[in-house]
Amino acid sequence: MKIKADVFIIIGSKIVKLLKQLGEATLMLVDTIWCMFTSPPRRDIIITQMKEIGVMSLPVVLLTGMFTGMVLAVQSYYQLYQLSMETSIGILVGLSMTNELGPVLTGLMVAGRVGASMAAELGTMKVTEQIDALETLATSPIKYLVVPRFIACVLLVPILTVYSIFIGIVGGYIIGVKLMGINATFFIKNMLDYTDNFDLANGIIKAFFFAIIVAITGCYKGFSASGGAEGVGKVTTQAVVVACISILISDFFLSIILF
Repeated sequence: MKIKADVFIIIGSKIVKLLKQLGEATLMLVDTIWCMFTSPPRRDIIITQMKEIGVMSLPVVLLTGMFTGMVLAVQSYYQLYQLSMETSIGILVGLSMTNELGPVLTGLMVAGRVGASMAAELGTMKVTEQIDALETLATSPIKYLVVPRFIACVLLVPILTVYSIFIGIVGGYIIGVKLMGINATFFIKNMLDYTDNFDLANGIIKAFFFAIIVAITGCYKGFSASGGAEGVGKVTTQAVVVACISILISDFFLSIILF
């Protein structure tokens, strides 16, 4: 009985800690949105973060999107060929990239690159007391550190998603038409007939929420760092893991709502 009680105590403490962290992250999101509209940061700070988050993430997003579309075309061809429906590859690639694979993989790639960078940079500032120094100088850390990263993420992750979707469809076209010999007209016409603006809008909406998750998770974990270099390494890992899991969970609920 004592062992069971200890187990319940441990589980309960973990749940309480999780709820506390969720509440603190939510408060950071509210403060960030409030500062964004009431006291926006300087434009040059935002542009610097846009370059770091958007431009520097573009190569990995394009590479991921390209090979995702190519793999999707290869795998679906051998399955659809048995049903004499290989011309439907364009439909499959178009719908998959716009609704699911484009936004989700872009979110995961950005979480791995940008989320880790945010957590490491802010975590280092936290353990070296630079954030405390900002507060001492009557400068809001949320306004100066979080808001520019939040704005850059929210603006550029949807754009990165559009690039990922486009290059993924191009990759599927190259494999389906040039390698597998599918008629180009059938590929394009079928894709356009069954993939419309609503599907693209779904992907962009998901990317918007994924951007919020990546920005807030990375910044919150960075602000909660403690214990020197070891603590920075822990929060960096936690930021990536939590962001990726949150993206996958939110994708499930967003899919239910949007569809």
